[in-house]
Amino acid sequence: MIYENNSNGFVWFIFMVIGLGKFLVHGDNSWFDAHATFYGADQNPTSLGGACGYDNTFHAGFGINTAAVSGVLFRRGEACGACFLVMCNYNADPKWCLRRRAVTVTATNFCPSNNNGGWCDPPRSHFDMSSPAFLTIARQGNEGIVPVLYKRVSCKRKGGVRFTLRGQSNFNMVMISNVGGSGDVKAAWVKGSKMRMWTPMHRNWGANWQANVDLRNQRMSFKLSLHDGRSLEFVNVIPSSWRFGQTFSSMLQFS
Repeated sequence: MIYENNSNGFVWFIFMVIGLGKFLVHGDNSWFDAHATFYGADQNPTSLGGACGYDNTFHAGFGINTAAVSGVLFRRGEACGACFLVMCNYNADPKWCLRRRAVTVTATNFCPSNNNGGWCDPPRSHFDMSSPAFLTIARQGNEGIVPVLYKRVSCKRKGGVRFTLRGQSNFNMVMISNVGGSGDVKAAWVKGSKMRMWTPMHRNWGANWQANVDLRNQRMSFKLSLHDGRSLEFVNVIPSSWRFGQTFSSMLQFS
């Protein structure tokens, strides 16, 4: 069950690019070259937690437009929850690319290298996208591989940041999801209602953060810092009656 206290509407972006050659805008809005594939239609993208550890992409707040990304983008799990605007490069492949179509995907998994010249081998940037996301920008064909342009964008989420409690006894692991802003958590701290100081957490794997303190029967607060430099404190977001396996949604969100 998700205990959700607040929500705000989805923001949908419409993006159009007209012209030839490489598309660049100022500063961090530069477009970069990559390729994209999609995983099989028989795979349910809502159930693929993968290397980020999300139990369900809808439960995590990401919906169906998700992607496994290559190592240069995944950054050993630091990119979990990050958003990318991906556009099929029509000028490079007009046969299979749809003109002036783009989709925002969330990084929820890792596309591993096979060290044999594969699309996810370093230093290549690659997106293995859900079928719905891929078919938004390209036709199914050409062995399912198309050239794309991509850039980092802000994540727009519905409702607040979510905290799913995992672990046992004094081993506390928390999956952090539905994060707006840059979407990728750089650092996390936790504080129980019986504690005076914030305790640093460390990334156990993917979107799962660990703290080796006993927080049973305590209200919990979290402090998060994102890779874009923004920080928020989530005070008493979890009641003292919490149990492992529960998910709590805060009233706060990164814009």
